[in-house]
Formats: sequence, C-alpha cells, structure tokens
Amino acid sequence: MQKNTPDNERRKFLKSSVATITAGVIGGSVINSFVSCNDKGETQGEKVKVLTPDGKLVEVNSTHLQHEHNAPPVSNTEARKGIPGKKFVMVIDLAKCDGCGECTKACQKMHFTPPDREWIKVFTMQDNEKLAPYYFPKPCFHCDNPPCTKVCPVDATFKRQDGIVLIDNERCIGCRFCMVACPYSTRFFNWDRPEESAAEKMIPYSPEQSFPRKVGTVEKCDFCPHVMREGKLPACVTGCPMGAIYMGDENENAVTNSVGVTVQLSKLLEDNAAYRYLEELGTKPRVYYLPPKNRKYPKPDMNNEKEGEKKNHNHESMNM
Repeated sequence: MQKNTPDNERRKFLKSSVATITAGVIGGSVINSFVSCNDKGETQGEKVKVLTPDGKLVEVNSTHLQHEHNAPPVSNTEARKGIPGKKFVMVIDLAKCDGCGECTKACQKMHFTPPDREWIKVFTMQDNEKLAPYYFPKPCFHCDNPPCTKVCPVDATFKRQDGIVLIDNERCIGCRFCMVACPYSTRFFNWDRPEESAAEKMIPYSPEQSFPRKVGTVEKCDFCPHVMREGKLPACVTGCPMGAIYMGDENENAVTNSVGVTVQLSKLLEDNAAYRYLEELGTKPRVYYLPPKNRKYPKPDMNNEKEGEKKNHNHESMNM
C-alpha cells in the first residue's frame, strides 16, 4: 500500500490537473473557458496551464489562446479539395482604407507570424505627383490561373476547388520556384528554424492553418480557410476597423466586411469600376480592388516619420 507522502500528493495533484486540462483540449485546441474578455471584448492576460500534444504541461498567457480551433484539422485530402460549393473572393475598397495596418496585425496574430512576416502588406501609393497618395493592402491573390502551382515539382502548392491556393509545408522541398514564378511577390521563405510559442505547439499541422511553420519551406497568405469552415471571416477582414476589406462566396454573389455590411458582389464590382491588380498578366486574381475615389481621409504626409514607420513605400516599390 502506497503511503501519502508529500511527493505522492504532488503526483496526484499533477495527474488531476492534467486530466482536467486535457478535458478542455480537443484535437490540441483550447476551449472557450480558457479565454476571458473585458467589457470591450479584449482578452485578459491571465496565465493558464495547458497540455501540449507531446504531453508537457506548460503555462501560457491566455491572450495567446484567443484564436480557438475547436475541431481537429481536416485531413490532407480535404485540405487539398477545399470547402464544397464555395468559391471565395475578396474585395478591397481603397477609398475606405486609412492605412492603419490593423489588417496586418490581425493576420500576424492569427497565424503567429513574426514581425518581418507580413502576409498582407499595406503600401502607400501615388499614381502621379498631381494626385494624393492612397493606401494599398496587398495579400496573396489566390489566382485562378496561378503560375506558382505550375512550377512546383512536388505539388506542394496547389489550387483548390473553392478558389484558394495553399502550400503543404510537409511536402515543400524549399526549391523556391513558386516564389520566382509569383508576379506579386507575396511568398516568404523560412531561412531559419521558426520559434514556436506554446500555443502553436498545441495545434496539429494542417495546410489550411499554415502553422506550425517549418524551416526551409515557403509560406504566404492563405485566406484563413480554417475559420471560414466555421462560417467566420478571415483575420484581415475582421481586423479592419474601416470595413475596407470584404470577403464572400462568388457562388452566392455576396461579400461581407467587418462592420456587418453584406452587399451583392456583382453590383459592388460594376458600380465601382473594380479592377484586379496586374490582371493583364492573365493570372485571374480572386482579389478585386475598388478605386480610391471620393476618399474621406487627408492627404498622407510622405515625409512624416510616423507615416514612414507604417509602410512608406511608393508605387515603384511594387514594380515587380
């Protein structure tokens, strides 16, 4: 019979804690009870104990767990096929964009990307010296005729039936042919072994989530298909306070922004003379832009240091 020594009591407590925490972890994901919010909907920075897939008990800040993954990742076959019946499309209204960069921050938080990894960049543009500058968010364009998929020798980057282009980092060999083929320069290469947070380590890899990232592989904007399977909008869309980014289903002919405005896609594109960036290349991007007409914001100060810290690029910096 085992005595109730202090060491045995500690072991019992640890086993009980692990069992309790494991009940709150489904498919390596954290349930809602680990996330608390204040009156403004912001997450609190309390410490919580979670169990990683390799069986380690770790303590992390709850703010790192606010992006929940309640269901296990889909199979590789499902990830390659896409969401049935959907044809995703994005619309960016340049007249509404104020260059705040919140879309970039939301994307980095969702995908655990480091500061030097901006899957959606916000450029300051000026078509000519007589016109006022404007802001230009640039994600991956998820082309219907993507050059990147044609040059990949191992089928690591692929086009899905729902319009999304993804990268399977478990298949990627790091040849970077896709980076050369992409005319939009929206892909990044992991030169070093990425640092992983405790929250990342809890999430099993899936091409739909694009993390945990792997050294020697390519990554990019993925349109957040893992949240759209749950009927939610991508991080960049929900993170935009101006409602400048719309996302929706072309088959339903409707797109929605962060402020809850849902509009008819075809009418929005026709009424605002929408265009696709460098569409003359024949890539058929799935991201449309509405011209920066009737803008409500003052002319950006191109010499302002604070402005420069945001994304002080001119049109020439996007000459790809």
